[in-house]
Amino acid sequence: MTKAFLDLQKVWKIYKMGNVEVPALSGLDFSVKRGEFVGIMGPSGSGKSTAMNMIGLLDVPTKGHIYFEGKDISLFSESDLAQMRGKKIGFIFQQFNLINTLSALENVMLPMIFQDVPRADRVKKAEELLKLVDLGERMHHRPTELSGGQQQRVAIARSLCNDPEIVLADEPTGNLDQKTGGTVLDFLKKLHREKKKTIIMVTHDLNVAKKADRVEYLIDGKITKRRVK
Repeated sequence: MTKAFLDLQKVWKIYKMGNVEVPALSGLDFSVKRGEFVGIMGPSGSGKSTAMNMIGLLDVPTKGHIYFEGKDISLFSESDLAQMRGKKIGFIFQQFNLINTLSALENVMLPMIFQDVPRADRVKKAEELLKLVDLGERMHHRPTELSGGQQQRVAIARSLCNDPEIVLADEPTGNLDQKTGGTVLDFLKKLHREKKKTIIMVTHDLNVAKKADRVEYLIDGKITKRRVK
């Protein structure tokens, strides 16, 4: 593998609550190389959500640096960051975040609109991705007509629509039963193994985290230990 293409160096995120400063991240060091499957674990309040925002380029640090493909994102405008997120990072959320008035196909197509992908290409790519997650026969169903596991697989397909460098999964099995969650994790492993996708997965569940090749443990806003298979 090549050198890290996402690298957080001594990242702090401090929120002000009146006259009080509350650090959500306290000098976080974290890096990922192409092709890795990394898990981030931590209890409630450990800074997982804030770390997720930093890794996903949704926010910038109060102190420290975030390098993406060697470039310091603190120098980027918000519009540049938005373009980078759209092209480079695919998001999978615990809540699925599908639009109920759109079909599975239309939900997967949606992010490609913002990248100016022609409609015919959007349809073709969305159909291919839904077949990849075994939903080829359900692509014209709306989310309310799908099970929780099927909705999460639609979300996985949507996360891949712009061929991202990183797939960022935030508690991807949090709203699913154990069996269905296992199926979703199997799809993530398949993406990692067959499509060579880099995956960063945030979870509080040790059994889920064990699917990753490396697990970083976050306590009080910084990495305290790691486990490597």
